[in-house]
Amino acid sequence: MSVRVLVVDDSVVIRRLVTQALGADPTIEVVGVAANGRLALGKVEQLAPDLVTMDIEMPELDGISTVRALRAAGHRMPVIMFSTLTERGAAATLEALSAGATDYVAKPSGAGGLQEGLRRVAGELVPKIHALVPGRRRAEQLATARTTTASAPAPAPPTLTGRGPVRLRALTPRAAPVRAVVLGSSTGGPAALAELVGGLAEAPPVPVAIVQHMPAVFTRQLADRLDRIGPATVVEATDGEALLPGHVYVAPGGRHLLVAGDRGALQARLADTAPVNYSRPSVDVLFRSAVAALGGELLAVVLTGMGADGAAGAGQVADAGGTVLVQDETTSVVWGMPGATAAAGNAHAVLPLPEIASAMTRVIGEARR
Repeated sequence: MSVRVLVVDDSVVIRRLVTQALGADPTIEVVGVAANGRLALGKVEQLAPDLVTMDIEMPELDGISTVRALRAAGHRMPVIMFSTLTERGAAATLEALSAGATDYVAKPSGAGGLQEGLRRVAGELVPKIHALVPGRRRAEQLATARTTTASAPAPAPPTLTGRGPVRLRALTPRAAPVRAVVLGSSTGGPAALAELVGGLAEAPPVPVAIVQHMPAVFTRQLADRLDRIGPATVVEATDGEALLPGHVYVAPGGRHLLVAGDRGALQARLADTAPVNYSRPSVDVLFRSAVAALGGELLAVVLTGMGADGAAGAGQVADAGGTVLVQDETTSVVWGMPGATAAAGNAHAVLPLPEIASAMTRVIGEARR
């Protein structure tokens, strides 16, 4: 059973490029194309796709308005926006995500020719499609398993998480205060961060450092948006600045964010070293640096995201005596990063997103008392 995709873009070249890139994967079927949002709304009703790729700037009805219309009509399929890596493109993409889009990929530039464009689109888009529509792959795997011979051992039933059973660590009273919060997110992260930051009753009494997998221009726009919706002061981190209570620091895209210094004078450090878990910034890099600076005087949070970035670092936080909270599967867009952390036995609690802000406040407050 293939994943059925509708491609929406006013550019004939981009529609053809995306269709060819997705057509190379036998588990994906492009069931239709549309040149603007108004046509796309009709195609969604007609074709019932599993996922939609959506341009932002289109005639008649743009991508943001189309996403709003889809959500207002009750359509819940994932929508991946096609964005340009510009200030304007970043602002529009974040607006689309807040309107209900699920994720985004960068449009290929004209450099490199058709084959390079195909490679880049496939490399970014195909893994996201499979992560956002996992049920199709599970159904296919189960169908394959049913064709095995009767003498073969019965396959184990799939877990709800796809990551194995969750093994929580015992949540015991902390022996040390929380000096900082470190947090990681990826796919679905901008919306999750907005809900978390907006859900804080007051600015945290400790600094909060965030890694969200995004390009550089996007992280600056993200910090500006988060700064407007909650009690904390949110900024994009700069190298060498002091990490202050009540402030949230977002790692700039393309650079690792590290916590440095000691308990009395924490600093943000930025590094251009190699990607970790295919990511720069990396959640694991942030978490490990915080452990090196503060030991177990930490609260780590892992939110929705593809992959497993943060799982190993969360284990180091927990081993040092810190507390680890992860978002649950039901409220995660993709239960990759939090699921990997929980399945590795590195989480103390698995919580729905709406409960995480209050849980952070509670853990920090109990530790300080």
